[in-house]
Amino acid sequence: MRREEVLRDDGTWLGLSLDVRRPRRPGLCVFGAGQRLLVSQDSHPVLLAEVDEHLAGVDFWRTDDYRSCLPPLRADAGRALAGSPRRWAHRFAHHLAESPDSPLHEGRWLLTPESPLPRWRPDATSHAEYWSSMLVEGHPGGYIDWFVHSVSWEVFPLRPVPGPDDSRVKAYRKQVREGSLPPVLLWWVSGLDCHLILDGHARLAAAIAESVEPPVLRLDRITPRDDLAAGVHAAVDSYERELARFAALRAVHGPTVPDGAATAGPRLARSLHDLATKARPTWSWPLPGGEPEWRRIEREVTAGRAWPRL
Repeated sequence: MRREEVLRDDGTWLGLSLDVRRPRRPGLCVFGAGQRLLVSQDSHPVLLAEVDEHLAGVDFWRTDDYRSCLPPLRADAGRALAGSPRRWAHRFAHHLAESPDSPLHEGRWLLTPESPLPRWRPDATSHAEYWSSMLVEGHPGGYIDWFVHSVSWEVFPLRPVPGPDDSRVKAYRKQVREGSLPPVLLWWVSGLDCHLILDGHARLAAAIAESVEPPVLRLDRITPRDDLAAGVHAAVDSYERELARFAALRAVHGPTVPDGAATAGPRLARSLHDLATKARPTWSWPLPGGEPEWRRIEREVTAGRAWPRL
C-alpha cells in the first residue's frame, strides 16, 4: 500500500490517501442482495440491513461478532501523538493495511479528520447532547431514519457503546481531560448512508461523558486510479478549451473580456481537488444465493443459531 499526503489549496494538511493494490475481498466486507445488505467480518455476520419499501431508511439487525481491526491503543501512544491527526492517520493506515479484518480492498482511500458531523451542532447544544443524538440506537435491532439526519450524519456503533462507568471509558475519560484521546475511526458506508464505528466505541463514550468533541478520522473510498487519470485528463482538456474560448473573445472584444486563466483556473483546481478527495459509493459484493440466502441468514442470526461461514 502506498500512502500520500493530501493538502488543501492553502497547503495545510487535509488527509492521507491510501493506494491499495491487493485485489482480494476484504475481511470486513459488504454484500448486496437487492434492497438488502450484509456486513460480514471474517465470514461472520456483523450487520444485516434492509432498505424499507418507501426508501426512507433501513431496518437493521446487529450481531455481537464485530471486533476492531485496530489493536488496543496504549495511553503512552495517545500522549505521544496527542493533537496530531496527521500522525494518527499514519498509525491507523498501518494497522488497517496489516489487519485481515479491515475494509480495505483494491483502490484508493482517504483518511481525513474532515467530516460533516461536527459542523452542524447548534450553539445551544452541548457536545454530549449532540454526539448522543448522532448515535444510531437499537440492539440488536433498530432503524436508521434517513429523514431525521439527511446528510450522512448518523454514527452507527458496530457493538454497543459502553456506559460512562465502564472501566475502559473511565481510563479514556482521563485521556480526554489530558487532551490525549486517540481519534475515533469511522467508515462511511453509502448503502446505509451513515458512518460505522470501526474503532473507538469506548473513546466516543468517554468524549460524550466529558461533553467534548471527540477527535475523528474518517475512512472513505475515493476515486480509483484509472478513473482519476481519466478525470484529470478531462478536467485539463476542459480548462484548455476555456482558455482558447476566452482568448478568442479577447481577440474580438479586447481587454474588457476577463483573463481566461483567472476564470477557469479556480474551476480546474476545484475539479482536481474533488477528483482526489471526494467520497465514492461503497463497493459491495453480490451475496451468493441472493435475497433467499439473505433471508435464510436473517432467520439463523435472529434465532441465535450458529453462523455458517460464507
